[in-house]
Amino acid sequence: MESFTDVPRIKESSDIGQQQDRVVTEEEWLQKWKMRQIGFHKEQGHPLADMGHYVVGVELSECALKEFFTEHDLSYSEETIPGISGAKVFKSTSGNISLYCCSIYDLSSTIVGRFDGIWDRGSLVAINPCDREHYADLMLSLMERSCCYLLVTVLYDSNKHKGPPFYVPDAEIKSLFGKVCEIKCLEKVDDFSDQHKAWGLDYFLEVTHLLTLKSVP
Repeated sequence: MESFTDVPRIKESSDIGQQQDRVVTEEEWLQKWKMRQIGFHKEQGHPLADMGHYVVGVELSECALKEFFTEHDLSYSEETIPGISGAKVFKSTSGNISLYCCSIYDLSSTIVGRFDGIWDRGSLVAINPCDREHYADLMLSLMERSCCYLLVTVLYDSNKHKGPPFYVPDAEIKSLFGKVCEIKCLEKVDDFSDQHKAWGLDYFLEVTHLLTLKSVP
């Protein structure tokens, strides 16, 4: 069911402005966690594991993954990942959560398999704009034929904030995924907060898209 209640009326631009050449290094990302500059982080997660699903995640910051288990009072084990230097996987003792500590580009369907569902919040919008095609290709390679891919993007004036999170216009979603996926906008939510005001923004929308693979002729 589509929901666009109380959303500011804006003219969306396909131009991502100053963000086009913005590159966040791995060191900068890790520093954000170290300095607690994590406005993108939400304390309340989505309880997919509690609903009986097997959950796989990936994050570059080891401290972020350890915090996840601590915040949810979950015991876990650590294992190295064969073939990926320095990488680890943190597994809940219950066996239904596996969180990989590495670059997302180090993963493949050979390592993690393919998925019936993908929940992408804070991932595509954190990827450097120059890497989006690489990222989209990876996500598509991880989808089972029946996969439902929920993708959350954000809309705001990209000339007023350098990101992340990065501005991702709907036109780019179509460019990245439209050839092989049906794309439906499920929801646009006004998520403007004091933090966004401090960034110099006038509005901030969260947009949820549903992506499903097109039928093979």
